[in-house]
Amino acid sequence: MIKRRKSKELYIGNVKIGNNNPISVQSMCNTDTRDIKSTSRQIKELADAGCELIRLAVLNKDAGEAIKELVKISPVPLIADIHFDYRLAIQCINNGISALRLNPGNIGKIEHTQEVVKLAKQQKIPIRIGVNAGSLEKSLQERNIPLFEKMVESALNHVKILEDLDFDLIKISLKSSDVFTTIEAYRSIAQKVDYPLHIGLTEAGTMRGGLIKSSIGIGALLAEGIGDTIRVSLTENPVEEVYAGYDILKSLNLRQKGVNFISCPTCGRTQIDLINLAKKVEARFKNFDKNITIAVMGCAVNGPGEAKHADFGIAGGIKEGYIFKKGEIIARVPEKELLDKFEEIIIKSYK
Repeated sequence: MIKRRKSKELYIGNVKIGNNNPISVQSMCNTDTRDIKSTSRQIKELADAGCELIRLAVLNKDAGEAIKELVKISPVPLIADIHFDYRLAIQCINNGISALRLNPGNIGKIEHTQEVVKLAKQQKIPIRIGVNAGSLEKSLQERNIPLFEKMVESALNHVKILEDLDFDLIKISLKSSDVFTTIEAYRSIAQKVDYPLHIGLTEAGTMRGGLIKSSIGIGALLAEGIGDTIRVSLTENPVEEVYAGYDILKSLNLRQKGVNFISCPTCGRTQIDLINLAKKVEARFKNFDKNITIAVMGCAVNGPGEAKHADFGIAGGIKEGYIFKKGEIIARVPEKELLDKFEEIIIKSYK
């Protein structure tokens, strides 16, 4: 049982984060925020996949104006990603955004920061301080200390600016593309503040490499109880980030949303096209919202026994498969009919 780090509770829209609330899965649209039609479509796709918080890049006033329409149609809270221009932050707050990703030390005059913070405090809009290893302040880059310490110091400097303005609706992220730098940065900041932490790696890579690095980094932190929201950053359709996020949480028994899918690696006993079958079963039940375990196993010799904890499963035969429930075989089906029959049995069981 993982003991979660105690952190301050915040509301982002209607989503509670921090404290002992469920770890939220977050992603970011890769559409042009000014394109309301395509951004709305992607917001819906992400929400349908289970995404609970969605970040949008706000590059200029036109993007800030689009926020007004996007918050109306979004089924989940939206977060505005702001760099340097305090006026965009104010515009987004006035247009109904639920949270900001903004580093207060990067928006110029303290008077500008004061304007943003005053409005955010009035509207109860949290600010996420987002430190990336590759874009640290020049003064920190030149320091002869480990990179993770530079990241933590940068974050604490931004935190102090907000705290000095009597603002504490703060969330923090410290991301690197290096697994160990990321882990050490979060371990360190977790001991110094009680603000909720958004965890993940940045520039992690494409589907295969990015998923491996993110799983190791995010998984290690979650296993230590660190993390209140997560994003699995991938050079991929952002919907895949959401699925990956839930898979990581499920593997650590931190969330049980949707199907827990298991399958064997195949061996010489397998006489069915198990690899393709497993992929098809996983795809078919990707959005099935019941908390169940589904197994696809290579043979009837070991399959039902090894996966007897599964709610439903398939064990391969010779060009056919056996469908089992809690280890008991309930049907024998030709290979070409197996997937449809398997789905039919499961759907009927949950009507």
